[in-house]
Amino acid sequence: MKKKLFAEFIGTAWLVLGGCGSAVLAAGFPELGIGFTGVALAFGLTVLTMAYAIGDISGCHLNPAVSVGLAVGGRFDKKELVPYIIFQVLGGIFGAAILYVIASGVPGFSLDNGFASNGYGLHSPGGYSLLSALVLEITLTAGFIFVIMGVTKKDAVKGFAPISIGLALTLIHLISIPVTNASVNPARSTAVAIFVGGWAVSQLWLFWVAPIVGAIIGGITYKILNNE
Repeated sequence: MKKKLFAEFIGTAWLVLGGCGSAVLAAGFPELGIGFTGVALAFGLTVLTMAYAIGDISGCHLNPAVSVGLAVGGRFDKKELVPYIIFQVLGGIFGAAILYVIASGVPGFSLDNGFASNGYGLHSPGGYSLLSALVLEITLTAGFIFVIMGVTKKDAVKGFAPISIGLALTLIHLISIPVTNASVNPARSTAVAIFVGGWAVSQLWLFWVAPIVGAIIGGITYKILNNE
């Protein structure tokens, strides 16, 4: 169990550092910025690479919503759920702390730019409403869990699950960055929000509630369709 939790800690730190780091450090870099597409790909790559690295140790959830969805879908021991979530959040915060140290080393750095935090209304990149954010995060997380359960079932082709999952997360970010800055992961949202404080923390509830609701829907739906 200790190895599983440490793997989740490392993996979630990698996700936050790689995904949020691409947004904070590289997305808007003059002339060479990677933009929305690059950030979306970065998040997908963090999951893809870490899935191959620690998938056989912890399952490479890196996300409280994924752990909840898999537990509801009968793929994960519910007794391990709380410890997994705790270490995912701690790992995310560690990754965000590393990112903060790096990002703050340039003149003019300010947390007022959001530090890749998730938001709605005035803090949505595209100005989308709370309702839009809620529906988006629920729907995309449900789809993400559905994909994860499908590509990790016993008779699925071995070795390809990380690719499918990474690409699914990339797609999710391509859709949702303009709306909420893309969460579907409460640990990722919490990690950067606590550095920003204020509005980021006050809106954080949505990025826990919506992904978890979506994960439950996705897990139950796949379980019913496949008679698991």
